[in-house]
Amino acid sequence: MNDARLISGFLDAQAAETGAAENTQLAYGRDLKQAADWLADQGRTLARANRDDLEAYLGDLDTQGLAPATRARRLSALKQLYRFACDEGLRPDNPALQIKGPGRRRSLPKTLTMDEVDALLAAAETHGRSDADRLRNTCLMQILYATGLRVTELVSLPAAAVRGNPQLLLVRGKGGKERMVPLSPPARDAITTWLACRDAAQDAARIDRGARPSAFLFPSRGKTGHLTRVRFFTLIKSLCVQAGIDPARVTPHTLRHAFATHLLQNGADLRAIQTLLGHADIATTEIYTHILDDRLKRLALDNHPLARS
Repeated sequence: MNDARLISGFLDAQAAETGAAENTQLAYGRDLKQAADWLADQGRTLARANRDDLEAYLGDLDTQGLAPATRARRLSALKQLYRFACDEGLRPDNPALQIKGPGRRRSLPKTLTMDEVDALLAAAETHGRSDADRLRNTCLMQILYATGLRVTELVSLPAAAVRGNPQLLLVRGKGGKERMVPLSPPARDAITTWLACRDAAQDAARIDRGARPSAFLFPSRGKTGHLTRVRFFTLIKSLCVQAGIDPARVTPHTLRHAFATHLLQNGADLRAIQTLLGHADIATTEIYTHILDDRLKRLALDNHPLARS
């Protein structure tokens, strides 16, 4: 079996057996293709590589100065590929089994204060070339902060999911897993207002151009049929400028971190936050406790009388 067929078979199995999302499959594909290209330059192949070949590849990544997290991710892709190859009888051994990756230092996620989030929400209400743009921007930001959705989950929301002014939103997340998240009153108000504007625009397009109605809450004429992740990323940066916040500090995922951090600050249970975020492992959610630990240390050092020199 050549490398292209091996990688293709592995990705198909990931999609079928684990429900790997499209973005996850693309990431695996990129990492494995880069490994295959490097090995090809050495006259080797993924299908026939041994442990020494893989360690030489990982050593080259280190020489290139790639971050430990990147090298660990690429090793993980190789381990899963060869596990698949062994299970399918394509190889008698797993050459990556005994290879240890670099230690991964887990950095704290960037977040925002509640005042900064309020400034972004206020900016969304006035940012846009038309009333429709402003209503859509407000709806996007209110839903994002109220639910902590991933960007893809947000921009691809079906309109049917929010009809009837629901108090809970059904979300299909990574691997097709579904979860329920509550909607705040401001988010529900923003949805109701935007939905009326969106439906009117859809009806007008159908009458004027015979356009088919979109199934998405945030429709677009692009290939996906809905607002893209890139477009929303650009929107967030514009809102930061208007709100007086450094755009370099904020991405759409920063609002997801703010959602979790602010819930934890106000007494929410870590298991509940795990469910709301759609994390498969609570260890992923526990990183938010480190943010609070850091703030508590600063609070003690700044305010405790014995901490003062």
